[in-house]
Amino acid sequence: MGIYLNPGNSGFQRALRSEIYVDKTGLLNYTNSVLETEQCCVCVSRPRRFGKSITAEMLVAYYDCSCDSENMFRHLEIAEAPDFAEHLNQYAVIHADMNTFRHKRDSRTGENITALEAVGLFHREIIRELKEKYGEVISDEDCDLPTVLAKINRSAGTKFVIVIDEWDTVFREDKHDEKAQTAYINLLRGLFKDATSKYFLALGYLTGILPIKKYGTESALNNFDEFTMLQAEPLEKYVGFTELEVSGLCEQYGLDFDEIQKWYDGYVLAGGLHIYNPKSVVDAVRRRKITSYWSRTETYESLKTYISMNFDGLQDAIVQMLAGGRCRVNTGTFENDMTSFASRDDILTVLVHLGYLAYDESTEQVYIPNEEIREAFSNAVQKCEWTGVIDAIRASEKILKATWHMDEYAVAKGVEQVHIENTSILQFNDENSLSCVISLAYYQALDEYTLVREMPAGKGFADIVFLPRRKSDKPAMIVELKNGKSAQEALNQIKEKEYVKALEEYKDNLLLVGISYDQKTKEHACKIERWNL
Repeated sequence: MGIYLNPGNSGFQRALRSEIYVDKTGLLNYTNSVLETEQCCVCVSRPRRFGKSITAEMLVAYYDCSCDSENMFRHLEIAEAPDFAEHLNQYAVIHADMNTFRHKRDSRTGENITALEAVGLFHREIIRELKEKYGEVISDEDCDLPTVLAKINRSAGTKFVIVIDEWDTVFREDKHDEKAQTAYINLLRGLFKDATSKYFLALGYLTGILPIKKYGTESALNNFDEFTMLQAEPLEKYVGFTELEVSGLCEQYGLDFDEIQKWYDGYVLAGGLHIYNPKSVVDAVRRRKITSYWSRTETYESLKTYISMNFDGLQDAIVQMLAGGRCRVNTGTFENDMTSFASRDDILTVLVHLGYLAYDESTEQVYIPNEEIREAFSNAVQKCEWTGVIDAIRASEKILKATWHMDEYAVAKGVEQVHIENTSILQFNDENSLSCVISLAYYQALDEYTLVREMPAGKGFADIVFLPRRKSDKPAMIVELKNGKSAQEALNQIKEKEYVKALEEYKDNLLLVGISYDQKTKEHACKIERWNL
């Protein structure tokens, strides 16, 4: 048993001993199905905190031939599979974390080694362990890992499962080091694609944050099946915690599921499957406190860097999403690296891979998934010094309270100020644009409400509906917007089209709000009524 070669099952045992473990061993059904096939190369990319390393440890524990893991798995989902025993502890396993290699220190200087040195160290360290076990077929001159694995296979018939965690470290951290990247790609190609690899490779499993297919040397690794935050099926339920799993944890530990949902839900994958951030949910359960845990593992600087990039429409999109809206995006232009950004869509797509945005495949739209991430965006925007947006966020609480108190003048003037201060970022020429500024003006309402745009109601679609969260005692609100018409006309439309029929459960606590904007005078007006049947 070594550090990299057949490291055993102790890593996964730590996960099983933890206070909270959610069974994801069903993933092994998929990896078993592709063992020693043309589909045996798998790359799963997810944001940080989404359980990539625990999954890697699970694979190692299951396949590693140097240990007996039957007792560990016998009560888990995979034990029910008909081929469970057939593949259990049957392979030589190589497990390495590229991030660990990249951050090794030079013993002489105490400084981190270079990316190129890290690639060389990867070869040497694993060959050293292989030599301890297969010394009779490895010479002192052997320095290329794929060649060594091919020699071992020819001599002993050994098949390897190779698991590389954080595989994309070199491409994320050494963006401009083409020499190191080329050396690394050559290593990966030798392990997973060259003609000899099909003899020694039973399974290749990479984890990372970024997909792999569009690097400049993409032909080197285009044999991988990729499962990403954009397209995870059929492995979507293994990306994070499902709603059913989170609901079970809330019931077991006595936590408010609605609050957990508000803070950590929002990543919706194929078939409408809701996925929660595993690390944040576990922290909330263990600490019995629902708050943002994102900032403990991420700084706002990286998010600030991306959203500050000077691409047309990017700030507009960020503000629209901050206000609870969605933005259409073309994810196909992203080159899957950290240097080739060419448009707003590239930035929005990388933010999906980093977990800062969620992606709705059915509408091709991105959005801020939950309260935890919304807080991260709010902090990043303040660091960007978007003065108008920051002032709007701060003013939004006053506008919301003025609405509850039915202070029409205060609401109109508050919205007007938000509009004026953000004209450099947003252009308001129609009701859709007005909807964005209204949503920004009501930013703080997201603490109390679920915001629904264009909600089917009565004889049409209500512009914006604010539905109180389960424990809130605040009134529901229907907000109708008019550009070039009066606030009273907006209010009349709510009544004439019978939007209130969709909110009958709030009939005793419902506000009707009409807001108008006059492009000529740049003035806003507001009319508010409490609905009475």
